[in-house]
Amino acid sequence: MSGLKLAETEGKFVALVWEREPISSGELVQLCEKELNWKKSTTYTVLRRLCEKGILKNEEATVTSLVGRDEYMALQSEQFVDETFDGSLPHFLAAFMSRKKLSKKQVEEIQRMIDEYEE
Repeated sequence: MSGLKLAETEGKFVALVWEREPISSGELVQLCEKELNWKKSTTYTVLRRLCEKGILKNEEATVTSLVGRDEYMALQSEQFVDETFDGSLPHFLAAFMSRKKLSKKQVEEIQRMIDEYEE
């Protein structure tokens, strides 16, 4: 599932599904008309495209996600580190921390995650 990217409009659409799933396709059409100013045909076109990408599922007029918000964000984060820092998490952290100071609580939380990973 690497290489999964959503266009801006697809991201807005999937966010609506994530917030309300399971949602009927009819409700989704109404929601997209209200929130995104889309026509019914646009909603179904984007829905079909996202089903083909394996992100959403539309069965018996009920739309659910196959890729959850957290999983998608994790995939995007991994892809960013891979593309921008040659896959080096330490290089990413060094670049991040050079511009933003971490709080003691953040450092402790990161250390806890590392300790749990090592176990």
